[in-house]
Amino acid sequence: MSKREQGFTLIELMIVVAIIAIIASIAIPNLLAARLNANESAAIATLKNISSAQSQCQASGVIDVNGNGAGEYGFFGELSGRVAVRASTQSITPPVLSTAFGNVANSRVIRSGYVFQMYLPDLTADGVAELATGGDPANTAGVAPGQAETLWCCYAWPQVFGSSGKRTFFVNQAGDVLATNSAVTTYNEGAATPVRPVVGAAILSTASAFMNSQVAANSLGLDGNRWTVVN
Repeated sequence: MSKREQGFTLIELMIVVAIIAIIASIAIPNLLAARLNANESAAIATLKNISSAQSQCQASGVIDVNGNGAGEYGFFGELSGRVAVRASTQSITPPVLSTAFGNVANSRVIRSGYVFQMYLPDLTADGVAELATGGDPANTAGVAPGQAETLWCCYAWPQVFGSSGKRTFFVNQAGDVLATNSAVTTYNEGAATPVRPVVGAAILSTASAFMNSQVAANSLGLDGNRWTVVN
């Protein structure tokens, strides 16, 4: 049996390793890009589902803290049926949003590489978050019933910027999903000090930060980023 039949030479092994390295250098970035696109697409779809859930919740009147017959928007804990709605012992049954959104931690939900946070308005239309574990049955956060009949908003930002996603997204009662590429302010939950959008981040830079101000559709927001409508 010849030496060549006994195995590969060192040169042949080096060539194989080099070919594998070249293939990996091409494939891995493409896989990462595909993952980012998939996560961002999932975040957009999720925000659209949240918008639909809020519309169902408000139209049903299941949350009506002031008892005037006009329904109000809800937090994740309420929409998912995990906790009782504000000023009630009853929960939304069946829930209008996936029960996965009942897994609220520190007032936020993590799904497919993105962090989601819901805001409802207080008396001044400033945004307040739900309790750390979801919902707010006793309304300790101070959501104003009259304001919550017309206002809500939700942000979604990368769990790890550049790895799980790059763009940050926003939706409110208008139903349009907005996106920013974070050219000025980069949102990143995974940073040493997490960078999260404040409630007024997507509000026009020439307006106030309150939820009843005009949203920065295709314009600069208060955070200095340009927010564009996602089609």
